[in-house]
Amino acid sequence: MRTAYALLAAIALFPWSVFAAAPGELRTMAHSAYEWYDEAYPVAASSLGDHRFHARLTDYRMSEVVRRRQHVSDLLAQVRELATDGWSKDDRIDRVLFESQLASMDFFGRRLNPEGSNPQLYVDECSNSIFTLLQKEYAPRRTLALAAMSRLEQMPALLEVARTNLTEPVKLYASLAIESARGGDDLYGVSLMTLADGLSRAEGARLVKARDGAVKALHDFADWLETGLPKMPDWRPMGAASYNYLLKRVLLLPLDAHDVAHLGEIELARYRALEAMLKDPSLASPDPARAKHIPKDEAEFLAAYESRLKEIVEFLRANRLVTIPDYMGPFQIRQLPEAFKPTSPGGFMNPPGVYDQDPGGFYYIPTYNPKSGNFYIRAAIEDPRPILGHEGIPGHFLQISIANHVPSEIRRMQSDSVFAEGWALYGEEMLMREGLYPDNSPAQGQILRLSRYRAARIGVDVNLHTGRWSFEQAVKYFMEAGGLDREAAEGEAAGAASSPSQKISYITGKWQIMRLLGRYRDREGANFRLGAFHDELISYGTLPLSVIEWLMFDDESSVREAIK
Repeated sequence: MRTAYALLAAIALFPWSVFAAAPGELRTMAHSAYEWYDEAYPVAASSLGDHRFHARLTDYRMSEVVRRRQHVSDLLAQVRELATDGWSKDDRIDRVLFESQLASMDFFGRRLNPEGSNPQLYVDECSNSIFTLLQKEYAPRRTLALAAMSRLEQMPALLEVARTNLTEPVKLYASLAIESARGGDDLYGVSLMTLADGLSRAEGARLVKARDGAVKALHDFADWLETGLPKMPDWRPMGAASYNYLLKRVLLLPLDAHDVAHLGEIELARYRALEAMLKDPSLASPDPARAKHIPKDEAEFLAAYESRLKEIVEFLRANRLVTIPDYMGPFQIRQLPEAFKPTSPGGFMNPPGVYDQDPGGFYYIPTYNPKSGNFYIRAAIEDPRPILGHEGIPGHFLQISIANHVPSEIRRMQSDSVFAEGWALYGEEMLMREGLYPDNSPAQGQILRLSRYRAARIGVDVNLHTGRWSFEQAVKYFMEAGGLDREAAEGEAAGAASSPSQKISYITGKWQIMRLLGRYRDREGANFRLGAFHDELISYGTLPLSVIEWLMFDDESSVREAIK
């Protein structure tokens, strides 16, 4: 296998003018970089469906961390030096995309230094290392169990490395890591042990020993963090300059922090007003008491939730709103592991990975409780279709499944959150406006509330990371402006602090899609069909919408605005 290091050595033998003249070398460099990444980050590779390294954890010794950072920095510098004179539009687009991928790795690694400040990084490495082995039976259970055993045995050493690396752990991140580390026992003690039935007695005993050692190490790590909490610094923002770099050079947005914040304010005002215009504004707050039937237990709840997707698919097909490829796999609803609850209070979607041979996908929803105050549980009991449309079809599951089949490797590897979340949010309202839900129905009210709190997310993300707001201000804003309960608001604020820019993706992406839709309608005139727009839009892959504008309209002005 040719590594990125070998490629760099080869590149060094030639003048840059010669190398820059061959755009095909860009794709060779990118392919080698992806191979290097998968080997360097085996748990992340597992989540993408590459299981060649499924018995390993990432090497987080600081010497290796620094080496990886330098490697990415060097690659980024070399890509930025490429002269693209004479390159075709497709070649130039791939160069912009690959540069943004490297800029993302460089920014979130070298600039934000999670290895030294964020204990969650290490707890997540442990939980994800097992979670990615349990999602799909890509190999015999014995193979999966042995891989899990190997990863478990490496966890105590990983967490010792974490203690050395964490020279400036942030109090907020540490609190979240403590909760995650102590909340993961079911993942290791119950879910993991479903793999043990194919092991010999000796292997089973070794698995149990490895599991117990890993769980003890996680709890000890949580205790160590808790002891140090009083002396840890509070969460600190990255500042406006770094945030604007993230928006433009990583996300390729033609907007700065001020523009994004202003967009959030406008959309928040609009959706709060639309809620007020409902004949019964209380419909915007999901209420299980209005449901025809309340599931008796978790199993019935998950099965009922999953079954409603069929109604959406039939509606989409009947109205020719989007083409659903034959290669689509099943979409399943599962319970959210407690280890992931602190920063994902609403659950999360796991689409098929870019390397995955199994086309199925999952949506993980919080533990069922008919009396829960959690917005997502209440919404799922009353009418799960808005969230199903977001997470499943026509949302993430459909879009990412299609993106996995794009011919260009660079474009397959681009997983732009702004387009992904924007498309899923756009789909919620599109289904409502095309007639899936009656006027003044709970589903319609839910969609308005979902857009309202997604708009509130923008203000939180921008103001937290540019330093204008404290964490508590962010929580209160989610409750007052977004209409969320305290539990959901705290989880949302924690997620915003932990994942800069993710929370702006929904409304920002939806706005960009609406902008393209209007332009597409004007171009097509009498030939316009909404479903044709949707098919073309998601055919390019999960790319930044500024790049899709370039592909769809041969207009690169938004990309130029982002990278100027």
